Amino acid sequence: MVDASYKPYGLEPIETASRDEIAALQVQRLKWSLQHAYGNVEAYRKKFDAAGVKPSDFRSLADLAAFPFTTKHDLRDNYPFGMFAVPMDMIARIHASSGTTGKPTVVGYTKKDIDTWSHLMARSIRASGGRPGMKVHVSYGYGLFTGGLGAHYGAETLGCTVIPVSGGMTERQVQLIRDFKPDIIMVTPSYMLAILDEFRAQGIDPRTSSLQIGIFGAEPWTNSMRAEIEEAFDMDAVDIYGLSEVMGPGVANECVETKDGLHIWEDHFYPEIIDPESGQVLPDGERGELVFTSLSKEAMPVIRYRTRDLTRLLPGTARSHRRMEKVTGRSDDMMIVRGVNVFPTQIEELLLRCEGLAPHYQIELLREERLDIMRLMVEVRPERAAGQERTQEAERLTGLIRNTIGIGAVVIVGEPGAVERSAGKARRIVDKRPKE
Repeated sequence: MVDASYKPYGLEPIETASRDEIAALQVQRLKWSLQHAYGNVEAYRKKFDAAGVKPSDFRSLADLAAFPFTTKHDLRDNYPFGMFAVPMDMIARIHASSGTTGKPTVVGYTKKDIDTWSHLMARSIRASGGRPGMKVHVSYGYGLFTGGLGAHYGAETLGCTVIPVSGGMTERQVQLIRDFKPDIIMVTPSYMLAILDEFRAQGIDPRTSSLQIGIFGAEPWTNSMRAEIEEAFDMDAVDIYGLSEVMGPGVANECVETKDGLHIWEDHFYPEIIDPESGQVLPDGERGELVFTSLSKEAMPVIRYRTRDLTRLLPGTARSHRRMEKVTGRSDDMMIVRGVNVFPTQIEELLLRCEGLAPHYQIELLREERLDIMRLMVEVRPERAAGQERTQEAERLTGLIRNTIGIGAVVIVGEPGAVERSAGKARRIVDKRPKE
């Protein structure tokens, strides 16, 4: 673990630039990004025109508040490629994350975007204490999810040796950690606890492992969990933040020498905090919803994207870039279960595919042995109450959730009327996970 004498080296000049220098760069890049979006994305042109603003109206950072927000609905309404600002022959890669209607949220990258993302991930790994020549064990999922490839390219860009394990096969994860002796692991914090359990199940003291640094993201996690992981592995546990719509992981990262919030890489992303109800911009230090505008993205610029994440902005410490506190929750009903975003409407859509089940449901979120569990309470249709068919429908819904959303769920099929009813808004989610 890093001691009090730790001094980062090789920082980029922008990481320690003055606030005036950072603001000047942001104004310059925002002018380009607003014009790029307006000139090349019909959806943005219509939104700007409807709001009565044009890119030329932007002259200072305060002027950004006049421009309209972007939401997930905009991305869904323009599925799959309607938010792209460059021709398809310039798109080097496509990623996607799950949406609420069964359609994924699609994002595209030019070669320059991939280079920028890789560079910012390398910066994030360095801020976490990573250095060239270290071995990095990547346990984030590979594929359309941005986590695995984002971590992979960033580690390579920094000059590290990448071990692209991906997720699952926990026993094998432990074996490879023991055999390959990585210095860094990048994974969701909840899965790191599963790896910890496997170490102990095999009778191996995790403190004897080679791991020095854990870079954990894709789901909220507490400082209590940080303390448990650090004590168990004798390592530094550092938080990373990102979302695919804005770039992927590496939008912000904690610095290992302070671990006091995530420094936002403000040379590429302009953050705002707004009141979730009114949309009014709040001053730094006040808690609200986090909004991002991209400053350098070519393929898919985002203008005032509402993340729905609740946090606040604080002054820089280890870097001059402002920090965001750990995300404390969301302003919508999205659940995060083992690093996967889940909406109740996704569950409802899959439930309605099961003819033997009624459209009533309730989701219980539990934590067992420090891992999140999603228990789905549904009920059989009165005309199909036979025990065997009930079991088959439970298995079918479990499979649909696993194959469509990518997580396991415990499906309990009750008698007709078993699911709680409400005269008003249905209580779809019952979160029984402990609040720390």
